[in-house]
Order: sequence, then structure tokens, then C-alpha cells
Amino acid sequence: MNTLALWKRLSTLPAGKWIFSRLLCFKAPYFASIRPYFNELRPEYAVVRISKRRAVHNHIGTVHAIAMCNMAELAGGSMTEVTVPPTHRWIPKGMTVEYLKKANTDLVAIATPEGKADWSVAGEYLVKVEVQDKQAETVFRAIITMWVSPKKSS
Repeated sequence: MNTLALWKRLSTLPAGKWIFSRLLCFKAPYFASIRPYFNELRPEYAVVRISKRRAVHNHIGTVHAIAMCNMAELAGGSMTEVTVPPTHRWIPKGMTVEYLKKANTDLVAIATPEGKADWSVAGEYLVKVEVQDKQAETVFRAIITMWVSPKKSS
């Protein structure tokens, strides 16, 4: 079952979003370190949240920069996964980040495409991720460059 079909099936069930979030971490275990929770997932849009807890703190007690990078990659990658045609594959190629202010609360990452994609040729697909605090202020911003190409026929 593909990612979007699994999301649609689970997200409407009691605790389904939590189950989906855990399953995604099972598939990509490193993401479990931030304990993400998916709020929304659809083509060209993803919302992932994390709680501010000791395991994601830095030395000054705010959410660590790398935890926000991890969150951005998860939101951007998941959004890309459910957006690209099933005939294509993708991989992160690079990420540019801006740390705008201290992250003192739980956080929400919102991933959207930066522009329109041309799926007829292999190329870069840019994903914008904004991480906001509880006051809806942007504390972190990333542009993730995804390389998208047709799957090799077997």
C-alpha cells in the first residue's frame, strides 16, 4: 500500500494519525528521535508537529536546530512522496535552512512545493518548509532540493 493510501485509510480512525506516524518512523527509524505526529498529508501539503521535550533540547533548553532539520526533512519528504507520480522516484539532494528565532514551544512544520514541477523530465523539485511555534510565528525555514526522476524499468 502506498503512503497516501495508508494515510487516507488510517487518518480517519481513532488514534489513526498516531499509528501512521509510528509506522512512518518504523520505515525510517531516525525520524523516531523527534517523535513526530502527522496532522495532515496530501499532495503538495504536509503538516507535522513535535513536542518540545528534553530529548530534542539543545544546551539552552530550546528545540535543537537539528531536530528542526529532521522535522523539515520528514515533512518535506512525506509531502514529496505523496505528490510525485507513482512512475517516479525522489531523493533529497540538499537543504538550505534559516534559524529565525529560538524555538521555545511545541512546533509545527508545514511543507509545500516551491513552484510547479515538470514531471516529464528528471530534475530538481523544491520544497518549502516553515516551522512555527505555538504563536504561529515562524522560527525556522528550509528549502529542500529533491531530485525527482522516472523509476528505472525492471
